[in-house]
Amino acid sequence: MTSVRVAVAGASGYTGAELVRLLAQHPKVTLAAVTSEKSAGSPVFSVYPHLQGIVSLSFEALAPEALAERADLLFLALPHTKSMEPVASCLKAGKRVVDLSADYRLRDLRTFETWYQTAHLHPELLRSSVYGLPELHRTAIAQANLVASPGCYPTAAILQLAPLVAHGFIDTNSIVIDAKSGVSGAGRSPALAYHFPEAHESLEPYKIGQHRHIPEIEQELTGLAVKHARAAGTQASDPPGATITFTPHLVPMNRGILSTAYARVKGRLNANDLRAKYRDFYKGERFVRILEGAMPNPRHVRGANYCDLAVHVDSRTGQVITVAAIDNLIKGAAGQAIQAMNLMLGFPEEMGLTAPGIYP
Repeated sequence: MTSVRVAVAGASGYTGAELVRLLAQHPKVTLAAVTSEKSAGSPVFSVYPHLQGIVSLSFEALAPEALAERADLLFLALPHTKSMEPVASCLKAGKRVVDLSADYRLRDLRTFETWYQTAHLHPELLRSSVYGLPELHRTAIAQANLVASPGCYPTAAILQLAPLVAHGFIDTNSIVIDAKSGVSGAGRSPALAYHFPEAHESLEPYKIGQHRHIPEIEQELTGLAVKHARAAGTQASDPPGATITFTPHLVPMNRGILSTAYARVKGRLNANDLRAKYRDFYKGERFVRILEGAMPNPRHVRGANYCDLAVHVDSRTGQVITVAAIDNLIKGAAGQAIQAMNLMLGFPEEMGLTAPGIYP
């Protein structure tokens, strides 16, 4: 395609606003419409003054069928469980969709309904949805009509662990992930925990062992483990899988994720060998950077679509430690969703996403 008309539903949230900002600068995109239930009728710049002179649209109420008539591809940045019907309506209208909610990320219906405590309205679409992590599912994304964009924590966790699981280097039931996110990861709706006096100069874990991103991470790591087992000829009577311990933390910064993962190594490995495996696994990946001599830091990827990774081995304990840093609103949300759009439409994958991070 030479150009594409795009609509963004849920454009007044932090992720939606980043989608609008990035898409407004995309050389092959025309923003056709933006929606917001709370701000319908208001100009975009009245909610986000930094977009004045950049985006001339006004927010409108969400009407999926009408929206589909004006756009070739739609981004849905709606709350979890609120995308099921709009996604189905847009697909029925023959449009391609990138959904940034969790509604179509989990392939197993029972898993979705267990973790999200609601019945799925369109379980048949779970089978045709593609998990939108380009580094693992690039070919499938390019052919998809529905892409489920990954969550922010899973993006960091899966990218930092994928080479280890894909090569069978770790015990996939020993994975412990300690992740920290800026407050924007909680969304724009006010709540006491995100009030400045509550969040400032504070560090607090939450939803220990209960976070809804857990099954998403396990799903993708299990897929890699199964693929490795098949290649290695492992007996089907002992199916591989991944079970993680995951603890997220809220930290007093606007944006960014730092994820540290620990796992028990199989056999003997050293850090140099592992870094070489990481470089080989991510060879040619524009948005994954393997660091040596420096540590991943969310400050270095702020506003950019990069994931910075580092890998270390504690030979004393037999543990491998990986560290990942992303901007939760870019590589963890809007930027990665645009990566998927580029693949779906045959544009260069990096188009509109090549700006480096903002520093300091």
